[in-house]
Amino acid sequence: MRTRAVRLYGKNDLRMEEFDLPEIKQDEILVQVISDSICMSTYKAAILGTEHKRVPKDAAENPVIIGHEMAGNIVEVGAKWRDQFKPGQKFSMQPALNYKGSMDSPGYSYRYCGGDATYIIMPQEVMELGCLLPYEGDGYYNASLAEPMSCIIGAYHASYHTSMGSYEHRMGIVEGGKLAILAGAGPMGLGAVDYALHCDRKPGMIVVSDVDEQRLKRAEVIFPAEEAKKLGIDLIFVNTRNMEDVPGYLRNLTGGTGFDDVFVYAPVKPVVEQGDRILGRDGCLNFFAGPTDVNFSALINFYNVHYNSSHIVGTTGGNTNDMIESLRMTERNQIDPAVMVTHIGGLDSAAEATLRLPEAPAGKKLIYTNIFMELTAIDEFEEKGKTNPHFAKLAEITKKNRGLWCAEAEKYLLENWDK
Repeated sequence: MRTRAVRLYGKNDLRMEEFDLPEIKQDEILVQVISDSICMSTYKAAILGTEHKRVPKDAAENPVIIGHEMAGNIVEVGAKWRDQFKPGQKFSMQPALNYKGSMDSPGYSYRYCGGDATYIIMPQEVMELGCLLPYEGDGYYNASLAEPMSCIIGAYHASYHTSMGSYEHRMGIVEGGKLAILAGAGPMGLGAVDYALHCDRKPGMIVVSDVDEQRLKRAEVIFPAEEAKKLGIDLIFVNTRNMEDVPGYLRNLTGGTGFDDVFVYAPVKPVVEQGDRILGRDGCLNFFAGPTDVNFSALINFYNVHYNSSHIVGTTGGNTNDMIESLRMTERNQIDPAVMVTHIGGLDSAAEATLRLPEAPAGKKLIYTNIFMELTAIDEFEEKGKTNPHFAKLAEITKKNRGLWCAEAEKYLLENWDK
């Protein structure tokens, strides 16, 4: 099988190439990738090269395919797995394998398995661990986004609370409680809002802070406060850019009690410290954002740790159950991971988009691996549509969907773009 893929050779060395895949073994599965969303973790692997803990030392001689937030179709199934999988099935994949203690992961470590490709081979450990996941929803993009969504869901499950006199930890956010999502108008923060609004343990209040007015306005369009109110939730967006006393303002929104759960979505010292200062009794701060500085730190009030039972957790990803929850909620239209997506592109744009990811942090970049298309912001479709009728059609479709990517837009793209 001939494939086209973006491969990592070393630091800042990504190349789109065509090559032949070997014949699959009896314990492997051949799949066609349709979509892959770009993760900041892939950027970190690209700039570190073989210094990254998951990238093999011989990548220069045996390059690996990048990308791990993938979805597509099963093409050919090895004999071992024919009772479980059939050609034509849609799939998503949980890349955090941790197979027999190994750090190897699709998108970082495998020559023939990664999301930025047209066709790839799933190694047997993916199926053995139950990480090849069937998907029955509309479109492919939502299945790609199940992986970042699972990270969000995992953070909600990892938060915990206690009762005085008991050592038992009650896992999850406080149902009916007060939730703050700091630096929360970015792509992952919007996914966190979507999940909080529709999960089985809804808070009674959600406060989302950010310093970017444009991002906040987009968030308010996607999540109208009146719609949240119908779900029994007070949803408040706050621009904290010019506030003198951010913690004081946010605590006042709770009536002075502080928040039961606080999620910090940016590795910024003042934001972490704001999160600590707005915790209520038995409040849980979840540090979700991954810093690149190995010495990153912030001040925490340990008086409150001791006397007010405040506590801190951190999560770096979701597990397979979190990903299955994301897929099932998406299939039932309970959540819409498209809230995270701001840019669409073809495989030819994947390498540059990955290497320049921090320069354009607006939102998730979604790559369709079987087409050629420059990376384009959804809000630029209309302008480009003045000279390109395909962009005009995409602008028309997304405009009637609150400016969000959707199954109709994906279908049009796959049927009409250059391959």
